[in-house]
Amino acid sequence: MTQSRPNEFIPPSECPVFEPSWEEFADPFGFINKIRPIAENTGICKIRPPPGWQPPFACDVDRLHFTPRIQRLNELEAQTRVKLNFLDQIAKFWELQGCTLKIPHVERKTLDLYVLYKLVKEDGGFDVVCKERRWSQIALKMGFAPGKAVGSHLRAHYERILYPYYLFQKGANLMNSQKPTLNNDTKDKEYKPHDLPQRQSVQPAETCTIARRAKRTKVKGRYRNLIHTLTSLFKLDNNALVADVLIKGDRKDFYLRTIWFLYNKVCTVFLLWQCLFVFPSQVEQYMCLVCGGGGDEDRLLLCDGCDDSYHTFCLIPPLHDVPKGDWRCPKCLAQECGKPQVAFGFEQAPRDYTLRTFGDMADSFKSDYFNMPVHMVPTELVEKEFWRLVSTIEEDVTVEYGADIASKDFGSGFPVKNGTFKVSPEEEGYLSSGWNLNNMPVLDASVLTHVTADICGMKLPWLYVGMCFSSFCWHIEDHWSYSINYLHWGEPKTWYGVPGYAAEQLEKVMKNLAPELFESQPDLLHQLVTIMNPNVLMGHGVPIYRTNQCAGEFVITFPRAYHSGFNQGFNFAEAVNFCTADWVPLGRQCVEHYRSLNRYCVFSHDEMTCNIAAKADILELELASAVQKDMCAMILEEKMLRERGVWHSQQVDYDLLPDEERQCAKCRTTCYLSAITCPCSPDQLVCLHHIEDLCSCPVKSYTLNYKYTLAELKPLFQALTARAESYEDWASKVNKILKADQDNKSDLEELRSLVVEAEKKTYPETDLLSHLSCILTSFKWMQICICVNRYRSGGGKSQNQLTVEELRSFVNQLYDLPCTIRQAPFLKALLNRVEQFQQESSDLLAEDMPGSSALDGLLDEGASLDVELPQLAVLRQRLEQARWVEAVQEASDQPADLSLDCMRRLIDQGVGLAPHACVERTMARLQELLTVCEHWEEKAHNMLTARPRHSIVTLEAAIQEVDSIPAYLPSCLQLKDCVSRAREWIMEADALQAGGRIPGLAALSELVSRARGIPVMLEPLTRLESLVSEVQAWKESAAKTFLLRNSSHSLLEVLCPRCESGPQKSKSKKAKDTCVFFSKQMATLSDVHQKELESLSMLRTSNESKFQSSPSCLAPTVCLCHTVPAGPMLQCELCRDAYHSGCVPGFKDVQSGLPWLCPLCKHSEKPPLDKVLPLLASLQRIRVRLPEGDALRYVIERTVRWQHKVQQVSPTPQDISLESHHLRHWLVATVLSTCCCLVFLSMVSQPHLMFLIHTYRGVVNVWIKIFGIVSCVTELSVELEELLVEGLLLQVTLPELQQLYSSLLNRFLPSQHSLQSSEHDHQYHIAQDRSPPHKSPPHNKGQVGEHS
Repeated sequence: MTQSRPNEFIPPSECPVFEPSWEEFADPFGFINKIRPIAENTGICKIRPPPGWQPPFACDVDRLHFTPRIQRLNELEAQTRVKLNFLDQIAKFWELQGCTLKIPHVERKTLDLYVLYKLVKEDGGFDVVCKERRWSQIALKMGFAPGKAVGSHLRAHYERILYPYYLFQKGANLMNSQKPTLNNDTKDKEYKPHDLPQRQSVQPAETCTIARRAKRTKVKGRYRNLIHTLTSLFKLDNNALVADVLIKGDRKDFYLRTIWFLYNKVCTVFLLWQCLFVFPSQVEQYMCLVCGGGGDEDRLLLCDGCDDSYHTFCLIPPLHDVPKGDWRCPKCLAQECGKPQVAFGFEQAPRDYTLRTFGDMADSFKSDYFNMPVHMVPTELVEKEFWRLVSTIEEDVTVEYGADIASKDFGSGFPVKNGTFKVSPEEEGYLSSGWNLNNMPVLDASVLTHVTADICGMKLPWLYVGMCFSSFCWHIEDHWSYSINYLHWGEPKTWYGVPGYAAEQLEKVMKNLAPELFESQPDLLHQLVTIMNPNVLMGHGVPIYRTNQCAGEFVITFPRAYHSGFNQGFNFAEAVNFCTADWVPLGRQCVEHYRSLNRYCVFSHDEMTCNIAAKADILELELASAVQKDMCAMILEEKMLRERGVWHSQQVDYDLLPDEERQCAKCRTTCYLSAITCPCSPDQLVCLHHIEDLCSCPVKSYTLNYKYTLAELKPLFQALTARAESYEDWASKVNKILKADQDNKSDLEELRSLVVEAEKKTYPETDLLSHLSCILTSFKWMQICICVNRYRSGGGKSQNQLTVEELRSFVNQLYDLPCTIRQAPFLKALLNRVEQFQQESSDLLAEDMPGSSALDGLLDEGASLDVELPQLAVLRQRLEQARWVEAVQEASDQPADLSLDCMRRLIDQGVGLAPHACVERTMARLQELLTVCEHWEEKAHNMLTARPRHSIVTLEAAIQEVDSIPAYLPSCLQLKDCVSRAREWIMEADALQAGGRIPGLAALSELVSRARGIPVMLEPLTRLESLVSEVQAWKESAAKTFLLRNSSHSLLEVLCPRCESGPQKSKSKKAKDTCVFFSKQMATLSDVHQKELESLSMLRTSNESKFQSSPSCLAPTVCLCHTVPAGPMLQCELCRDAYHSGCVPGFKDVQSGLPWLCPLCKHSEKPPLDKVLPLLASLQRIRVRLPEGDALRYVIERTVRWQHKVQQVSPTPQDISLESHHLRHWLVATVLSTCCCLVFLSMVSQPHLMFLIHTYRGVVNVWIKIFGIVSCVTELSVELEELLVEGLLLQVTLPELQQLYSSLLNRFLPSQHSLQSSEHDHQYHIAQDRSPPHKSPPHNKGQVGEHS
C-alpha cells in the first residue's frame, strides 16, 4: 500500500456529561455512586461543577520547574511504530553493507515497504508469488488501480530492497548465494532512520569514508588472518564428508574417502609449516576467506566488525567498486541485525522549564503550526490534525509533555491546609472540599485511606503541563482504580475512553494489529507509550467515547477503563486515584492479572484488606460487606496455598519491610500474608504461587514466612462478618417483603419501620434501600394524585399533571407494592379512561383527515382527564389542519368567491401548519390552482392590453380554458365581458348595414366609439372607421365650402332653415336648439322653413317700422351698436335693418348690384350651385346618412323650387312704376316720423332740425339726400317680396337672384331722380353742411367680428 494521506478522523460519540446541583456536589462519592450505572458503560464521564465553584490556583508558579518528555508523534501510534521499526531494520541491514536505503515511489506515492513485505510473505514468499504471477493481485491489495504495470514495479522493488533482507531473516548463507546490491533511483527519497537510543542499538558512523582496505604496513596480527584461513581449510567439510558417506552406505568408499581426507590434512600442515618457518618473508599478511589468496590487495576489503578479508570479485555477485562507509561481512551482518531491540520509551528533554517558559514555547509552537492565534484554532481541527500526524511516516513532529510532576515537590493546584498558599476567608471551603484532589483519596468512603504509604499519583496528586499535540497513551490506572482529573486552566484536553467490560477486547485488537510490539513487550499497554487511532479500534468493534475537558471541569475514569487523549494547547491539569467499595473485588482481580504479566504492584492488596478488617467496628456497612467477601476469598486462597507441605516456618512483620524487599522474584507481586525463602539464597523470596521457581533445592528445605496464622486471621474476619451481618439481616427482611406474592403483602407501616432502621443504623445507599424509598415516595405520589383528582372532580384544575407513563407506572407500582392501597382501583379506572382515549386518538389520527367536529369532541374529552396526554398536542395540531382543509374545501365549493387574495390567505394559513399528507396534497392543489389562476389573470390582463389586439376567436379559445378554472378571476371575467360586448357589437354592426341600409352618422359614430372601448380586434371596425373618416372629410370639405371664416355657426346650422330671425342667440341656447332639432331627425325641415319665413317677415316689418313716424317721436336704434342712425348707413336686404358703415366690417368690399346682407343674416359663403352639387354626389357615394347631408339635399331642393318659381314669376314695368309711386309716399311719411322722433329725443343738432322743417318738399329731399336710401324694393308686391326673401335665404349663389335684384334695382331707380348716390348703391347720407361730422359710436369689435 502506498503511503497515502490517512482518512479523515471521525470523532467517536460523546461521553455523558453531568452537572450536579450544590446538594449533590456536597457528597462526591455519593454522586459518583449515583452516576456509576450510566458512566461506567462509557468508561469516562465529565462533571461540570455548579456555577460559582472556582477554587483558587495554589501552585507556586515561580518555584515550579520540570523536565518534560519528548514525544515524536508518529512513534506513538502502534501500527506506525511497527512500520518505523521495520524500515529502521531494513535501513540498518543496508547500511551495514555500505548502502543507503531510499524509499521508492510508485504512482507518485511513497511505497509502503512494510505492507509489501507482509503481503508477499503471507502469499508464500517471493518465489511463490513470482511463480504464480500474483504481483497484480498484490498491487490491488495495496490499493493501486488495476490495468497498470504496477505489479512489475513492485516485483522489481521487492527483489532489489526486500528480498535480500528476507533471505537474511531466513538464515540463508549470503556468501554462497547472490550477494545483494542496492542501486537506488535518484528520484527516490533517502530514508533517515529514527535513531533513538532506546530503539536503535547500532549507531551509524558519523563520517562516510571509503571502506578500510588491507595494508601490508600493519604488523599487529601479522599471521592471524593466514592462520584463520588455513584452519578453515583444515576443518573443511569433515562432518559433511562422513555424513555423506554414511548416508550412501558404501563402506569401501568410506575408507577411500577417509584416506584421501587424511592426506589432504597432512599436506595442509606441511604447507602451514613452510609458510611459517621456511619462507616467512613471502607470506601475505591478509588473505581472502573465499579464495584463500592475498593478491589484488587494492580489491581486498576488511570487515569493520571482525577484520576478515574478502576480495570484491570473490563476493557473489562481485562488487564493482569499493563501498563507501562502513562495511560488514555476512557474519557480522547476521550478528548485528540479530540483536534484540530495546524496549521503547520516552526521552527526557535536554532542558528544564519553568511554567512561564514552557507556556511561551507551547503557544509559539501552536500559533506557528496553524498560522493563527492559539485561541482561534478550532478543537476539531487540532483533533483531526493530531490523528493525521500520528498515522504518517513522512512527518516527524516532536512535542514535549510535562507529565507526572509530583505535587508534593511544588505544591498542588488546589489549596491545602498548612500550605504556603494563603486563602481568603470566602475560599476556606475549598481546603476541606471533597472535590479537592488532595482530599478525595483519603475520604472516609475511599478505600485508599487504608493504604499506609503515600503513593505519588494515587494518593498524592500528579501535575500535568501540556502543549498542543502532547498526549497520554492508552492505559488503565494502577490496580484498575478510579481516577479523577481536574483542568485548572488553559486550553482543552481531549479524552477517549473505553468501558471496563471492553478492556480485554481492546488489548486483543491491539495485539492483533501490532503483534511485533507485544512480542518484545508483553506489558506494552502498561508502559503508557502506545496509542492507536480510535477509528481503527472502533472498526474492530471496540466501543469508544470522547469528550473535550475545558478549564474548571472534572473527568472521571472508571475501573479498568482504558483511556487516552491529547492536549489542545498549553494547559495545567491535576490528577489522582481513588477507590470505592465497589472496586474491592476488581482490585483482587487486578493483582491476579499483574501476577500473570510479572508486573509489580503499587501496594499490597492483602495488606490493605487486613488494615480495613482491623477497623471493622467503624466501617461503613457497604465497605464492610465488600471487604468481608474479599477477605473470605483471600483466606481460602491462603489456606489452600499453605497446604503444599513446607516444613519450616517463621513469623515476619512485613509491615516493617519496604515493598521492594518483599517482592516475588518471579511475578514481582508484593508479598504480605506469606512468602517462601530458601537458605541457599536468603535475600530472594517468592510468593506461594511460584514456589517451584525459587531454586533447585527440595521443598522441604524451604521456609514459610507469614504475617498472620490462619487462626489470627479468623478474628479479623469474624469482626467484619458481624458488622456486615446486621446489614444482611436487614436486607433479608427487605427481600422477603419485596418478594411477597399478592396475597401475602405486608402493611405499609412495616416498610416504614425498615426505612427508619436503615436511616438509624446508617446503612449504605443500596438498591434495597432505594427500592424502599421509592415505595414510600410512590405512596406519597398516590396521596397527591388522589388529592389532585378530588380537586379536579370538585370543579378545579390541577397544575402539575401526571404523564400517562407516570400514571401507568404509578398504577403498576401500586399493584406491585408489598402493601395494599384502597385507592388503587380509582387510579386504575382513570388509567383505563386514559388508555381508551389514547386508542380513540390513535384510531382518529390514523384517518387521512378526520372531521373537525370529531377532533373537537375528542379534545374536550382529553382535557377532562387532567392527565398530561401527548395526544392532545397532536389532536390540536390535527384540528388546525382539519379546519384549514375544510376551509379550503368550502372555498373550492364556491368558485365565485374564491379569489386570488382568498387563495393566498389560505396558503399563508397553511404554511404555518405541521406537515401532513392531506395538508400537503391540499396545499399542492391550492398552490397549483393559484399558479394557474395567476397565470391566466396575467394572460387575460395581457390580452386586454395587447397591441395589436387579439382576435375574438383567440379570446374565445382562452375563455373556454378559463371556464374550467374554479375560481373568481376579475381579468378573465373582464375578458369574457369584452368578448360578449364584441359579439354584440359585431351583431349591431352587421344589423346596421344589413339589407342595403344606409346607416346614420350618429349611430355609426356611436358604434365606432363603443368599439374603441372594447379591447378586441373587430374586423368591421376598420371599415366603419373608414366610413366615419370619409364622412368627416366630407364634412370638412362642405364646411370649407359653406362656412365663413371664423364663423360661429356649424355646417348644420348653416344648411338648415333658421327657426328665428333677429339678434343672435348665445352659444348654449343655440346648442340646445340644435340638439332639439337633431332629435327630430330632420323630419320637419319644411315646417322649420315655413317658421323661418314667418319670423323673417315679422322681423322685416319690425325693422321697417323704425323709420315710420311715431307719436313718441323717438329716434330708432339701429346697427350692431344699437344707436340712432348717423353718417353713412347700410340696410340689409333681408332683415331690413340699418347699420353704420363703420360698424360693418368689410364695407368697402361690398359689390354693387348685389343684395347686401348684414352680418346677422349672412351665415355662409353662399357658394355657387355648381360647387354644391359635387358635395351631394360624393355624399351619395359614401352611403352614410348624416344631418348635414339631409340639410344639403333640402337646400338643393329649395334652390331648385325657387329657380322654378323665378321662372314662373317675372315683374312687369307697370308694376314696377306703381311700386315706385307708393314708395315715394312711404318715404315722405317715414322722413316726417323720423324727424319728429329726432326732435323729441334731441339726438340731432339745432341747425340740422331747422333745415328739415322748412318745407315739405325740402324735407323729403333732405331725407333722401341725408340717408341716401338707394334700395328700391320697399313696396313690392307680396309675391315678389316673398320670392326675393326666399332667394336671399338660400345658402347658395344663383344667377337668377342677381338678375332679379339688378333688374328690379334699375327699374325702380330712374336716372332723372334727384337723389344722387355716392360710393355705394346701398348707402344713404345725412347733410353735413352745418353740423359737425358724425362719429359712429364705438362698438364692440368682437360682436361684429362674430358675423364677419
